[in-house]
Amino acid sequence: MRNLTHTATMKAGVLQKPQVIELRDCAIPEPGEGEVRIKMEYLGICGSDVSIYQGHRVNTPLPLIIGHEGIGRIEKMGAGVSRFTIGQRVVIEPNFPCGHCALCWQGRGNICPHKRIFGVLETGCFAEYAVVPAQFTWALPDSIADEDAVLIEPLAVALHTLYTSTARPGDSIAVLGLGAIGLLLTQLACRMGYQVMAYDRVEGKTALARQLGAKAIPAQTSATDLADHWQQAKVSSIFECAGAAPALSMALEAAPRGASIVVAGLADKPSAINEFSLTRQGQQVLSSIIYQHPLDFQRTITLLENGFVQPSKIISAQYPFEELPKAMDAAANGQHSKIILHF
Repeated sequence: MRNLTHTATMKAGVLQKPQVIELRDCAIPEPGEGEVRIKMEYLGICGSDVSIYQGHRVNTPLPLIIGHEGIGRIEKMGAGVSRFTIGQRVVIEPNFPCGHCALCWQGRGNICPHKRIFGVLETGCFAEYAVVPAQFTWALPDSIADEDAVLIEPLAVALHTLYTSTARPGDSIAVLGLGAIGLLLTQLACRMGYQVMAYDRVEGKTALARQLGAKAIPAQTSATDLADHWQQAKVSSIFECAGAAPALSMALEAAPRGASIVVAGLADKPSAINEFSLTRQGQQVLSSIIYQHPLDFQRTITLLENGFVQPSKIISAQYPFEELPKAMDAAANGQHSKIILHF
């Protein structure tokens, strides 16, 4: 955890061990050179937070203040920071590529081997205050509502995932798995003119996808019937957003000949792949993780500033920060599309 030296204290959500998260009094962190301190206002619970909470991310150093989706206001600036004003509303970009390695120079900072991951490998923002590099802090236009702004980070993930595919507006695509990323990708794609077929085993999530403009496939649909749906619709790209090993196998089994499968889910178990079938049918498997700094955040903020999308439509529950343990349990049951916290 970050070295905390300030004498005043704050409430913070500390993950002590898997499935045990406690609100504790912690020292308020001091911003160092090039950093800002943010007084947090809204937080989002991500699928990766749930994975850490359940003990599936063994590389996370515990105990740790987790959480990486959040907005708030600049409360203090470290040495060398002058482009913000005290009280300015900002959003956190929580992945910090080094900017110097070969992959960063190739514009692939999303897979930088030296990348710092806020709230996963170091102190995050499930707290009253958070310290973040100014370089990865973005000013928010007044036109963006708080409930939309807190979803900028997952919306940037969805945007990057959509751009990873070879599909273009007007094409028929399929989204498999309707968690926050799958639903946000669905909303973006529908607004951009893609023909979207959405599938999830939770009926409430497919109903929400339908409201966002997609054609929803019933939750009980088998892989064989799913293949028929996708074949008839001439689906060219499938986005696996479920994050469960059987989902990729299902996507490959049902994918039409010549289709591409974009893997955005983060399953922690291996998937079964029929190499002969994959090759014979000319299918392509692509991968997408997080986003590119700084372009994807810039694009996402611009889309929201222009009112192009409204990510808050996928929020299924809000909790006060004091109920963080209850909110984490609710997120872990898999029925919610998106839970946010507020101070």
